[in-house]
Amino acid sequence: MAAGGAVRGGVVPVLAAACLWGTVGPAQLSAEAGVDPVALGACRMLLGGAVLCAVAVRPAGLRTLWRRGARAWVLLSVAVTAVFQAAFLPAVDRTGAAVATAVAFGSVPAVAGLCARLVQGDRLGGPWWAGTGFAVAGIGLLLLPGSSGRTDLVGVLLAAVAGASFGVYVVAGKRLAAAGADAGAAAPVSVLGAGLLVAPWIAVAPAGLGSVRALVLIGWLALATTAVGYLLFTRGAQRISAATTGTLSLAEPLVAALLGVLLLGERLGGWAALGTALLLGGLVVVSVPVRSRARVAAGAA
Repeated sequence: MAAGGAVRGGVVPVLAAACLWGTVGPAQLSAEAGVDPVALGACRMLLGGAVLCAVAVRPAGLRTLWRRGARAWVLLSVAVTAVFQAAFLPAVDRTGAAVATAVAFGSVPAVAGLCARLVQGDRLGGPWWAGTGFAVAGIGLLLLPGSSGRTDLVGVLLAAVAGASFGVYVVAGKRLAAAGADAGAAAPVSVLGAGLLVAPWIAVAPAGLGSVRALVLIGWLALATTAVGYLLFTRGAQRISAATTGTLSLAEPLVAALLGVLLLGERLGGWAALGTALLLGGLVVVSVPVRSRARVAAGAA
């Protein structure tokens, strides 16, 4: 009973966080705030990171981030978090929520696995190769001329850059944990630091940021999808396995795709629909077998 309660206490928060994150692209497009996507991302990180640091970071945890062996990974985490925001929101603006989210998160396992191989010597198993093949094929289909009325080359490439940066962030997070850094402090500091890094763009493109629509959008992205999403995710991930966490995270691109198609009226051509399906299928291939192996191991124990 206690085990079931622990699983529910982990599954529900992680799933809720993934669903919140899946609203980022649709919210950006539906708000029609007319703001620069990079400036929007900077505002999101500054406000969301400040709230997260105030709620989740303690002085003792902050000190662990500056240990020898950790500080370089913290700086890398800040840099790639900034790249993610500077690339992902413009990708959504150019190519739509469904495609941008599928490309971004379909790229993550491939890059994370490759980085883990180079940095940690991790073995690249069959699921990684299959998932990477799906991702490459899916992105290739999206780049075909006439694949979709909304898809364009720059938007797809920006989404891939966002996914690559998140893949590097995943490995940096593992290295921080191995160096004894406080995981509860690392992510909030990365978000706030990235916001400070991108903040000058607010002065470059401030138009529309003070409008009611923009303020509501910034509030949702910063408070709901960043602060609340992170707190839910970290709370839930502590109670369930990494395999289950990864599988539940698949809800993020699925929610974005569904909202994009059903609420925003995004229409994918045949090749674009197949490419998006391949990207989502690659995420399933990478995640579900790991979960199955975890169940087998648990049963053997």
